[in-house]
Amino acid sequence: MSGISQRNNIHRIIDANLNRAKEGLRVCEEITRFILDNHRFTALFKKFRHQIDELAREIYPVSALLSQRKSNRDVGRFNSSGELKRNNCKDIFWANIQRIKESLRVLEEFSKLTDTKVAMGFKQLRYKVYEIEKASSKKISSLPDSG
Repeated sequence: MSGISQRNNIHRIIDANLNRAKEGLRVCEEITRFILDNHRFTALFKKFRHQIDELAREIYPVSALLSQRKSNRDVGRFNSSGELKRNNCKDIFWANIQRIKESLRVLEEFSKLTDTKVAMGFKQLRYKVYEIEKASSKKISSLPDSG
C-alpha cells in the first residue's frame, strides 16, 4: 500500500470516528437536555462536541476528510447487529457513551501519527467523558425502564 493510499485510508478512519464521536455526544446531549432536564450535563456534552471540532481542525482539513469519504462503499455500513436493539432511553444513552469513548480512543491513536499534542487533546477529552459518564450515571440509571 502506498503512503498516499495509507494516508487516505487513515483520513477515512478519522472522518468516521469524528462523526461517530460527535453523533454519540449529540444523542447524549439530547437525553440530558430533554429527558433529564439537566443544564450542566447538556452544556458539557455540547462543549465536548465543539472541542472535538477544534482538535480535528488543527491537523485534519475538512476537505481532506470529505474527499476520502466513501460511505456508499463502506464494508461496515450494513453491519448493525446489536445497534438495532434498544429498550429505553437508558440503553440509548449507554450505547452512545460507549461509542463516544471508543471513537475518541481511535482518534487519539491515529492522531499520534501526525501530532502528539492533538492526540493528547483527544485523550484528555476521553477522560472527561469517563467523568461525565460517572457523574450522570445515577440520574440516567433512575430513568424508567420503559420508553
